[in-house]
Amino acid sequence: MKSPSYRDINDKSNLVAFDVIIIGGGLAGLCNAIHLSKFGKRVLLIEKNSYPKHKVCGEYISNEVLPYLDFLDINPFDFGAVKIDNFQLSTTKNKLISAKLPLGGFGISRFQLDLVLSEKAIENSVIILQDSVLNINFSDALFTIETKENKTFTSKIAIGAFGKRSLLDVKMERSFIQKKSPYLGVKIHVKGEFPRDLVALHNFKGGYCGVSKVENNAINLCYITNYSVFKEYKNIEDFQEKVVFKNRFLKEIFKNSNPIWDKPLSISQISFETKKPVENHVLMSGDAAGMIHPLCGNGMSMAIQSAQMASKLILNYLNGKIDSRNELEKQYIRQWNKKFSLRLKAGHFIAMLFRKDKIASILLQILKKLPFLLPIIIKFTHGKPMKI
Repeated sequence: MKSPSYRDINDKSNLVAFDVIIIGGGLAGLCNAIHLSKFGKRVLLIEKNSYPKHKVCGEYISNEVLPYLDFLDINPFDFGAVKIDNFQLSTTKNKLISAKLPLGGFGISRFQLDLVLSEKAIENSVIILQDSVLNINFSDALFTIETKENKTFTSKIAIGAFGKRSLLDVKMERSFIQKKSPYLGVKIHVKGEFPRDLVALHNFKGGYCGVSKVENNAINLCYITNYSVFKEYKNIEDFQEKVVFKNRFLKEIFKNSNPIWDKPLSISQISFETKKPVENHVLMSGDAAGMIHPLCGNGMSMAIQSAQMASKLILNYLNGKIDSRNELEKQYIRQWNKKFSLRLKAGHFIAMLFRKDKIASILLQILKKLPFLLPIIIKFTHGKPMKI
């Protein structure tokens, strides 16, 4: 059954031609939709799932996005977001270090935030269609989008916001999809004792787990591990008992809390390979354009920021301030790389260090002796408050 938050496209048959079609309705897709619709553009967003829906995600967002969310008329604290100011990090050897977050952040579930954003998009007259895109064709300066439900739409601009991995990536023959995707993500919400103002990152052999509060006093536990490590065990419970709980901080949290859900969510074949921000003239946004390692804890912020970047350039193109599609794509690639390439490289490097137990242990000893270094490292994966 369709969620009542969806508009029925069959009642809008005169709008088969749009200014912008967005494929994927996560953070990046929804923020793009709200932004573009604020300026009177006709926007169709195609999302295969209904709202609200839980997703495998860390659910911590840096405060750098708050000015932009305010511009979109969204205040996450009106919907239960939890203010977070402190950070903890532990190694596989159970060594712990704490620090203040330089900018701070907040915790809110994707279940809640995606719902709030989708309702704002609909309020702005965005058409949201629950369907799957099968083909994207570009010809004569126009995109033709075909869906599983045999619907066809055209637009001047197409945004790919379909997340970490999609069949569309395969159809578009994107280079990253040809390479191994060795990571598995697992997430569950629990009730228990955990500081409201803290986000923690606890390492275990082959992976790491983020812990933070979200709305309704729930604790989000989300970990990522190398699938080659995980497959040695019978199931998630066995893996947690024999690997994850070697980290005593994680064992204490898991053992002293009660699951809210019947079972954890999981997602496989997660890839952190480099992606192109533009493919076949489609502007990629959010995880479809690039993913930072969850260890750096700021992927949701990057998705939101990429939406602002894409939307501003698209508006300039549609309004004639950018005179060619080629120039639009060049500017987007240039801005994407300027904004995120250092973060992504820092994320790869930090994740590589923490995969090596001995190096991670030495690094933690250095950070304990020189604690001012940790906020500096955090800044490499976070930005400044977004400018509107």
